[in-house]
Amino acid sequence: MIKIIETPRDGMQGLQHLVSVTNKVSYINHLLKCGFHTVEVGSFVSPHAIPQMADTGEVLNAMDTSTTHSHIAVLVVNKKGGERAMQFKQIDRLFYPFSLSPTFLEKNMRTTLAEAEKTIDSLQNRCVGAGKKLVVFLSLAFGNPYGDLWTMDLVFRWVEKFIEKGLDIVPLAETIGDIGPQKIYEVCAQLVPAFPQVQFGLHTHALPNRGIAKVDAAYRAGIRRFDTVLGGLGGCPMTGKKMIANLDLIDLINYCDKKGINTGLDKRQVTKAKQQLSKIVMTPNLK
Repeated sequence: MIKIIETPRDGMQGLQHLVSVTNKVSYINHLLKCGFHTVEVGSFVSPHAIPQMADTGEVLNAMDTSTTHSHIAVLVVNKKGGERAMQFKQIDRLFYPFSLSPTFLEKNMRTTLAEAEKTIDSLQNRCVGAGKKLVVFLSLAFGNPYGDLWTMDLVFRWVEKFIEKGLDIVPLAETIGDIGPQKIYEVCAQLVPAFPQVQFGLHTHALPNRGIAKVDAAYRAGIRRFDTVLGGLGGCPMTGKKMIANLDLIDLINYCDKKGINTGLDKRQVTKAKQQLSKIVMTPNLK
């Protein structure tokens, strides 16, 4: 069985129009019935940088978590965002997008490697005290398009640091969408057996119909945790490069069906969520 982390936050932040709180809540409530391991519902970041997520607090207060077994996650990029997340009992996962690349850290979060590590330490301390779990993403885990240093030794050193900090979930993010399946396999095949105490995942971006080759490479290398966005929406708007779509949930489901891999999802609820999503994507929504 695999763990699927559905990330409507990543999908909706790439839309040109704002989605109303009512429509976001309706959509997320559908997702919470599907059986995902985790649903990343929003982020606490600067509303000037990502205006689509400015209403995350309202969404959290309005959505229905009474019957879901999914973990509820938000993305944060600094201590301030972490403190806001602490105010919501619904949240039990905080996602932090660390990177080996100083260039990308500056583009994505206006921070440095040293400052990012301090932020991780602060967030981890707060999460442990509040009974929440910090999940640190390793962005640009498979290479660096900005010319910064990237080696497997560097990846290993940072994973070791994460373990020392008490972190045991590390999604490997192929952030730009420019890495091929073979490289993904090579990196994952080294990390998974070297750190059996760590749950590695794959967060990938790809053009339509090209993401599954990356999924297959990661799965063969031992990865059992995958991030998806229904419809393949979104991408990272902070790379300075063209946004490439997220891994489409439907593509992953089809791959798993062919391979006989259990997803744990209720496909009828997934269909209902997809119908709700079409209303959000096709029609601009006013608050």
